[in-house]
Amino acid sequence: MYSELTQDIQVEFEQAFGAQFVTTTAVREHHAQDESAYDKTLPDAVIFARNTEDVIKAVKLCSAYNIPIVPFGAGTSIEGHILPIHGGITLDLSEMNKVLSVDDQDFTVTVQPGVLRHQLNEEIRHTGLYFPIDPGANASIGGMVSTRASGTTAVRYGTMRENVLSLKVVTADGELIRTSSRAAKSSAGYDLTRLFIGSEGTLGIIVEITLKVYPVPEEIVAAICAFPTLEDAVNCTVMIRQSGTQIGRVEFLDSNAIRAVNGYSHLGLKEVPTLFFEFHGSASGIQEQIELIKELAKECGGSDFEWASKTEERNRLWTARHNAYFASLQLRPNSRSITTDVCVPISSLAQCVSETAADLAGLPFPWTMLGHVGDGNFHVLMMIDPHNESEREQAEAFNQRLVRRAIAMDGTCTGEHGIGIHKMEFLKEELGEPVIDMMRRIKHAFDPKNILNPGKVFSWNK
Repeated sequence: MYSELTQDIQVEFEQAFGAQFVTTTAVREHHAQDESAYDKTLPDAVIFARNTEDVIKAVKLCSAYNIPIVPFGAGTSIEGHILPIHGGITLDLSEMNKVLSVDDQDFTVTVQPGVLRHQLNEEIRHTGLYFPIDPGANASIGGMVSTRASGTTAVRYGTMRENVLSLKVVTADGELIRTSSRAAKSSAGYDLTRLFIGSEGTLGIIVEITLKVYPVPEEIVAAICAFPTLEDAVNCTVMIRQSGTQIGRVEFLDSNAIRAVNGYSHLGLKEVPTLFFEFHGSASGIQEQIELIKELAKECGGSDFEWASKTEERNRLWTARHNAYFASLQLRPNSRSITTDVCVPISSLAQCVSETAADLAGLPFPWTMLGHVGDGNFHVLMMIDPHNESEREQAEAFNQRLVRRAIAMDGTCTGEHGIGIHKMEFLKEELGEPVIDMMRRIKHAFDPKNILNPGKVFSWNK
């Protein structure tokens, strides 16, 4: 179906890109794997794009010779999104890492796709603004748009879908388009911006992003609270949401995850189900929130509150939470994590978490459960021996049960990880073949040669 990267074609790429076109094994291997448990899949070559013109040139050459092209950001995705399963070119966008403009009166910033989340907030800190979407990893903004990422603050600020105003995209034939203006709202035509958000590089390559940013809260206070059982912790979360409290973050870690972060981040937390909170606002407003949360937590058996208002104390707690993935891997050295996520309506969360914990109890390898339970989204990490096929099969069988449990509760197979390779079949189960066929027709229209990250999200043919 695709052309090979022959010597003659290589020469043309080398003439176009010089040292930015790389075929060495070490560089190809670096771009052959994300954080998923899939084996490495090497591209035929890597192009390091430095500007939009490089992206246009790369796409036009790939289109002319029918060669797959896969955009690559920070490599932190976990469902096989960036694996070049059909070979071809990996387009590394990490050097397109400039903050192009900050419009503090309009509360917007415009960035290139290789800008990392931490970098963005560091560069705009002097304005008193920040970008709150926090998926945990120091992901690239382009990758976060492509997977429709969310994370710990989604309960208050929403996901990337709600925080992207406009995109510049290079289409499959090498044309540069802009999807919308910087206006706060628009009813002008189809909403192409949100069509590209979450498209995982299959419809176009994002080269510029305009984002909403927010004033840094007057005061931020973090807290943790221990609970006797999983159900108690989750029920407390549901009560908080039902109370209408505008909490900044509320995160859940089960006892296994707490044991992992205690060992990895040198904390001394009680190894029981625990909620991590963060409150944003004025001093008086936060105090009202805290008093309400304390009462709700007490009703659910919560105890051992620990408060942190100083920046270094908050960072200590949230760094431990963000390192839960690496902490979980240390429960079993030399393991690989099969990581999955689902999202269910908040009213079904306690049942889903409880049934999932019971299901996990029978597995022969370490696991942890954690998540952004404020919006019904949670994750399971299973630390398997990558050389043990039986463990891999058991983990995948559990994953199927979890996803089908969530779908049966009118939930989704992924709250924020995306589809990639790993969840293609589940997408079909969740939405049905007519919806997948409609998506397929959009893909065919946008990318008729199927060169943009082929083999992801759904199959090209029925």
